[in-house]
Amino acid sequence: MSSTHALGFGIDIGGSGIKGAPVDLHKGRLAADRVRIPTPQPSTPEAVAETVGQILDEFDWRDSFGCTFPAVVQHGVTRTAANVDRAWIDCDAAAVLRRVTGRDALLVNDADAAGVAEAEFGAAADHHHGLVLVVTLGTGIGSALVNHGKLVPNTEFGHLEIDGFDAESRAADSAREREDLDWEEWGGRLQRYFTHVENLVWPDLIVVGGGVSKKFEKWSPHVRTRTQLVPAGLLNEAGIIGAALLAHG
Repeated sequence: MSSTHALGFGIDIGGSGIKGAPVDLHKGRLAADRVRIPTPQPSTPEAVAETVGQILDEFDWRDSFGCTFPAVVQHGVTRTAANVDRAWIDCDAAAVLRRVTGRDALLVNDADAAGVAEAEFGAAADHHHGLVLVVTLGTGIGSALVNHGKLVPNTEFGHLEIDGFDAESRAADSAREREDLDWEEWGGRLQRYFTHVENLVWPDLIVVGGGVSKKFEKWSPHVRTRTQLVPAGLLNEAGIIGAALLAHG
């Protein structure tokens, strides 16, 4: 593989910011400092696609690219919309990105992209022959399931009903902040959540991403799982890296 083919490009679309950078696909890391532009308001598909195009132009990137999105994504169509304009619901987003940016785009759920990156280059890199669950704890709960190195897309385990509640409404990091829970109290919520998920899919490893992965030592002592629980390794770069990997195929 030539050095040019070792590069990909990833874009990470969020409710507040859109980030992107070229990615070294051999080493699993950014090949240049990422560029971040605030998400346009309203965050319609056209407006977001134009911002994505600005980031690609910033690096003079003319080839295909991978792009994360906070939604269920089926074959380039965004079926839901979290923290973005409702015009994304049932939008052929890949087609909009292609038309506006002039490049082919592979669109993927943001947690799925992070999961692929963690499985290939991050905390789960040594578990290619097992079932890995990646859970991102933030405003909501994102999930990715990677079986023997292959992504099982759009699992949406953050929306499991547990004790009569949508799981993320009780166990996301936003719930900890909103209810002013201490680490032990929040750990109890996570304990209930992880036990439930373990009994459904029986993973070999659970990787926890999101901002609280940096504070793993504060809450993890209050969580007991039969599955090994580890913090994510790629942190905020996982989405960009995973999107570039998936787009490269």
